[in-house]
Amino acid sequence: MITPAEAEITGAAWRKSSYSGSGNNCVEVAQLPGGAAVRDSKNPGGGHLAFSADAWQAFIAGLKRGEYTL
Repeated sequence: MITPAEAEITGAAWRKSSYSGSGNNCVEVAQLPGGAAVRDSKNPGGGHLAFSADAWQAFIAGLKRGEYTL
């Protein structure tokens, strides 16, 4: 039996940034009803990380403020 959370991931529309180059270090993001999920683009079946809407919004705000660098 598939739980509602698993069904959300199974039916999710995963997106990769248009800024991603030809390298193998990309992630994909899926918008979910309760937040967002992130997975490795070269191993999509390897699992994902899920974030609440509040946590995802805080992360995006931090990105925009330049809090995270490579």
